[in-house]
Amino acid sequence: MGRPTLEVADIFRDHGPAWREANRGHVSLDQLKVMSAIERCRTAALGGHVARCENDACAHTAIAYNSCRNRHCPKCQGAAARQWLAAREAELLPVGSFHVVYTVPAPIADIAYQNKRVIYDLLMKAAAETTLTIAADPRHLGARIGITAVLHTWGSALTHHPHVHMIVPGGGLSEDGGRWISSRPGFLVPVRVLSRLFRGRLLAMLAEAHAHDRIKFFGDHAALADKRAFKRFLAPLRRREWVVYTKEPFAGPEQVLRYLSRYTHRVAISNRRLVAADANAIAFRWKDYRIDRPDRWKTMTLSPHEFIRRFLMHVLPKGFHRIRHYASSPTAIVPLTSPAPASCSVLCPASLSLRRSRPPHRTSHACSLAPARAAALA
Repeated sequence: MGRPTLEVADIFRDHGPAWREANRGHVSLDQLKVMSAIERCRTAALGGHVARCENDACAHTAIAYNSCRNRHCPKCQGAAARQWLAAREAELLPVGSFHVVYTVPAPIADIAYQNKRVIYDLLMKAAAETTLTIAADPRHLGARIGITAVLHTWGSALTHHPHVHMIVPGGGLSEDGGRWISSRPGFLVPVRVLSRLFRGRLLAMLAEAHAHDRIKFFGDHAALADKRAFKRFLAPLRRREWVVYTKEPFAGPEQVLRYLSRYTHRVAISNRRLVAADANAIAFRWKDYRIDRPDRWKTMTLSPHEFIRRFLMHVLPKGFHRIRHYASSPTAIVPLTSPAPASCSVLCPASLSLRRSRPPHRTSHACSLAPARAAALA
């Protein structure tokens, strides 16, 4: 697949200086670093290397500039996704899996934008606790499971739309860890039960965070700093139905891996969705999810400054883990972003006897390229 003719980096290089000047004092250091990384990615500014075929008769030479490796860069996510998936391949169980999506109402998305680190974290925790709690309930699945959760913060039109994608196995271990309990074919747990427990969990977490002054408010939301005002703000959300949905189950581990590759390292917009750009407008393709027909793909046009603003809305706080693994132990729900403690090792897929073997690695190349020199390229 060839390189796209138009890239986010091109837009940043063409319009970034003017956008920075117009928004001076209103751009975070993290956002500026992301812009700089994307602008410099795979250019001489980052140096590079030369590879030359060891066969003297060929002597083919390839020059490659270094990547920025920033997690928000559209060009750098392909290799990162492949490496992550290779590491996860041996951990997948040979069972069907479900895709569960947790979303939040617009009022919570609004305050989340001003409190990314706190509320994104609570969103992921509430979604994980909900899934593991309902799965452990004997009235539903009655099993201890492990899950992988991925945070996305965007809609297809680059709007702010925080939500969690979750891969859930179609079964888990019994309470004593002695047997495997499978879900019903094509059915995990009732969506309404998930939705209502998730609503209660997240609202309770938000109230607690507010009580400990962990949430800050600015602009139109400044009045919510008052405890009573925040309570009134949350009240109608307790009566609203929150959108949680499950998609069709996957047939097996191969399908899970293929699907995960579309979500784990995705950024707000890929270069391949860009259509055209000039001094006045940026055109890109977006999907209208309200339409369930082939014509759901449409073209949107934004000014260059608005396009950059929307892209940078989705820069995550430094050090924030947007891909997380969770498991339930007999006494607690344990996040597995770091190495799992011994108390939950029984739930880690790698410790189960049901494992997929990794196929042998085979390569075949007509031309063998070897590094000829490593140096910064002018």
